[in-house]
Amino acid sequence: MIGMLEGEIGYRADDHLLIVAGGVGYEVFCSERTLASLPAAGGRTALYTDMMVRENLVQLFGFGTRREREFHRLLMTVQGVGANSALSIVGALGVEGGIRAVTLGDWQALKAAHGVGPRIAQRIVNELQGKTAQIMAIGDIGEAPVEDASGQEQGEREDALAQANVRASTDALSALANLGYTQAEAARAVAEAAGEGPELDAADLIKRALKRLAPQ
Repeated sequence: MIGMLEGEIGYRADDHLLIVAGGVGYEVFCSERTLASLPAAGGRTALYTDMMVRENLVQLFGFGTRREREFHRLLMTVQGVGANSALSIVGALGVEGGIRAVTLGDWQALKAAHGVGPRIAQRIVNELQGKTAQIMAIGDIGEAPVEDASGQEQGEREDALAQANVRASTDALSALANLGYTQAEAARAVAEAAGEGPELDAADLIKRALKRLAPQ
């Protein structure tokens, strides 16, 4: 099992790149999001990897963080979600966006990923709710090395905010469920409330969601 590759980027393509490590070139398939974060050909990078083996095909998939890789693995536990579909979800929504969609039961958001239809999106939500907390718990120690320190600091700040958003939404959903609202009602209200501001905490989300749920 190849768990990580560090080396020089030989070339970049639309859906993969070549990493030269130890005199060997490895083709690594990545999401658009991951590819966009990497340097140009000739630069160095390090990616966490998963090796997929199917009959006559062996592929390496690359991820900028352990959290991305673990979310990709979790998505593939859902029947009908293969490596490419899972990678598409990671690329379209990011880890935090994907987990947020699962937490809120927002299967429509998952449809933004190429190759993910409504049936698969609903299955992902149904099967993965309550199974994503361990992924968000993977901290900065899981970040792959990057060359630009200022970019790393910015990424860490954005990552921390995204984690806080997911936790706030989860706490708000739990509180509304305890008040007797259904999962669908609570998820819709929290999603609408969360759209009003990226830095709302759980208490603010609950207040705003309750206003939406109150009889008119």
